[in-house]
Amino acid sequence: MITITDKEFKQLAEYIKVNYGIFLKKEKKALVMGRLQNVLQMEGFTNFTDYYQYVIADKSGSAVNTMIDKITTNHTFFMRESDHFYFFRDQVLPFLKATVKNKDLRIWCAACSSGEEAYTLAMIIDAFFAEEKKTWDTKILATDISDQVLQIAKQGVYSKESIDQLPSHWKLNYLDKYDRQNYRIKDKIKSEVIYRRFNLMDHLFPFKRKFHAIFCRNVMIYFDYDTKIKLVNKFYDHLETGGYLFIGHSESLNGGGTKFKYIMPAVYRKE
Repeated sequence: MITITDKEFKQLAEYIKVNYGIFLKKEKKALVMGRLQNVLQMEGFTNFTDYYQYVIADKSGSAVNTMIDKITTNHTFFMRESDHFYFFRDQVLPFLKATVKNKDLRIWCAACSSGEEAYTLAMIIDAFFAEEKKTWDTKILATDISDQVLQIAKQGVYSKESIDQLPSHWKLNYLDKYDRQNYRIKDKIKSEVIYRRFNLMDHLFPFKRKFHAIFCRNVMIYFDYDTKIKLVNKFYDHLETGGYLFIGHSESLNGGGTKFKYIMPAVYRKE
């Protein structure tokens, strides 16, 4: 086992926080050491100092991408925190249908992980608009910092067990049997989601038009307070008036620092 010293952990943790917003407490030292063991061994390193120098010197970005993939937890599933999806279907979509005059619906999944959230939203939108959908632009932007999970999302293949929470008519309408154990998202839903790699800590967000809804759930639990508030205020600036922000149920914007109005647990609105 290649051990990480306090100094090495502090150096690595500071780099990750500054560049990716992830706040690694001292208690995460063993976790970081364990998750990066194979990477160090495969690359031939015997200590974390040399590994850190290798990461920051790699201009291709491959080394840091691998590191972030290893230390982040990309756990999600279909219909996670399902009350958000029902609220989106029953409250948000009717409001947007009535108020978005150019029929250009702009939804952003800002930490899409392996794609379950984005595909669920695409299914909800398809079912909601039905025949009218032909006249709407309903494509969803789905971003994540991890190349690894983005590849899974783009493939759109999920196990039989993982789709259990989906309504039976969705399974029929939106998924095809892939093999004995897996199902694949149908092309009509896959084509509704645009996947891109994106770092939420980037100074500038390159979006020309504002969004009607932003989902950024179960990500900010890894950020400290200042990082979270800065990000939330960026979301506010990139939402249309009347737009919604969905965060994770384990997260909160209580304590001020933002202009968002509380709507229900983990749902906020720009007014």
